[in-house]
Amino acid sequence: MSFAADMPEATEPLKAPGQPMIVIDKVNKWFGSLHVLRDVSLNVAEGERVVVCGPSGSGKSTIIRCINRLEKHQKGTIIVDGTELSDDVRALSTVRREVGMVFQSFNLFPHLTILENCTLAPIWVRKLRKAEAEEVAMTYLRRVKIPEQAKKYPHQLSGGQQQRVAIARALCMRPKVMLFDEPTSALDPEMIKEVLETMIELVESGMTMICVTHEMGFARRVADRVVFMDAGEIVEIAPPKELFENPKTDRLKLFLSQILSGH
Repeated sequence: MSFAADMPEATEPLKAPGQPMIVIDKVNKWFGSLHVLRDVSLNVAEGERVVVCGPSGSGKSTIIRCINRLEKHQKGTIIVDGTELSDDVRALSTVRREVGMVFQSFNLFPHLTILENCTLAPIWVRKLRKAEAEEVAMTYLRRVKIPEQAKKYPHQLSGGQQQRVAIARALCMRPKVMLFDEPTSALDPEMIKEVLETMIELVESGMTMICVTHEMGFARRVADRVVFMDAGEIVEIAPPKELFENPKTDRLKLFLSQILSGH
């Protein structure tokens, strides 16, 4: 199943068959004098699942926030489905329509019901009729296994349920790419499993996905490739089995030893 099916094209796509869905080429970013991304390059194929890991401050969340321009990179190139991210408002709007993002802090509107949270963007951005938007929303609420929560408000749901709503809300825009920024880090341990299971079902449908996470079991199970970042650089990229069992750099060996020991 493709979530991009039957989705109207905002502009004529530039991406030729076989080209990557996402191209990140020598991207650099500074926060003031702090150089947080250093010549980061990564191509992500359509349908590929990439997990990004690394210590705190390594730049992993910053790079995925640059993909939909929540953060602005100062040097280098980012192209999403043939559209280059730039100061062009139309290009930015095109990319944001096709890229869904799930944050660690849910970011649901507290004064709206779950159904209203899920229909807001499709109605205003995709220009769907209310009834059609509600039908789409219920489809994805069923998919994340909480359709019975549609009339409730976010504060009436557990953290795990709220994060599943956030996933459903992103899917209601029928994006071509899903970005996850540490989606389980704000959850209690017993809620992590339900969110990860939801994400596993999602990636099995063929969605292009980049996920920043410390959940190495999830990475082993779903990732086509794992990217290890440290100090603003991509240090290693490999399939999960190779990366975890045969790390090539001391930085990755140290990181894995700390993760496995729980530090």
